[in-house]
Amino acid sequence: MNTALASSVSIAFVVLALWHFWMALFPSTGASGAVPSDEGRPLFAPSTKATVTVGVMLLLFAGLVAATGRLVNLGIAPRILTGLSFALAAGLLARAIGEFRYVGFFKQVRGSRFATLDSLVYSPVCLLLALGVARVAQQNGF
Repeated sequence: MNTALASSVSIAFVVLALWHFWMALFPSTGASGAVPSDEGRPLFAPSTKATVTVGVMLLLFAGLVAATGRLVNLGIAPRILTGLSFALAAGLLARAIGEFRYVGFFKQVRGSRFATLDSLVYSPVCLLLALGVARVAQQNGF
């Protein structure tokens, strides 16, 4: 069970990273739902560099979960990996909850393509990943 969960969560992070790399290469595909907007205006325009950076971070998260789940050995103490994984889980949970205006389950601004995708896909995925990462960390804890 532990190996399957760690593998599944790691693969999910890799898939998300690949999606970000795709969006960096082809910014017009799917970008309309990738950024929060208010009254039809995007709140920011992510650069290619920022999108690639997110993809790289997602790959690092995949590696962290794989190492915490003992799928790979990075030569880092299990205690450190577990702590980092719990921190990642907390960050993902915070993203799922949101900042109460534009992002997360408790957002106020709704009706945009991003808000719909956030409610149906982005926030639930963050919540599931948070639970998965926390479970991997708990199973391989101190």
